[in-house]
Amino acid sequence: MLKDTIKSGDWKGEKHVPVIEYSREGDFVKVEVSVGKEIPHPNTPEHHIAWIELYFHPEGENFPIMVGRVAFTAHNDPLTEPRAVFYIKTNKKGKLYALSYCNIHGLWENEVTLE
Repeated sequence: MLKDTIKSGDWKGEKHVPVIEYSREGDFVKVEVSVGKEIPHPNTPEHHIAWIELYFHPEGENFPIMVGRVAFTAHNDPLTEPRAVFYIKTNKKGKLYALSYCNIHGLWENEVTLE
């Protein structure tokens, strides 16, 4: 199963775990997802974050909605950084899930509750 291959952890001590930060701005929720906030992640052709995905699972719904995916195709410090901003038009509560992919260390996840 895929779930057995996805890793997680505390982003303050593990550079691969995506960090999810959000703020409400009128009718929208601004969500920033980044990898390597406390411990920078390498960004070289040999070792890099290839992509980040964001999902929103509204309270009371049966399944999450894919909000978006950002692929990082330039891997040469300091050209790019594994960070993406998404806007969700919702006033619902629920869970935000982020998934990131390191070309060496695989899939990593994190989640936060959207109040």
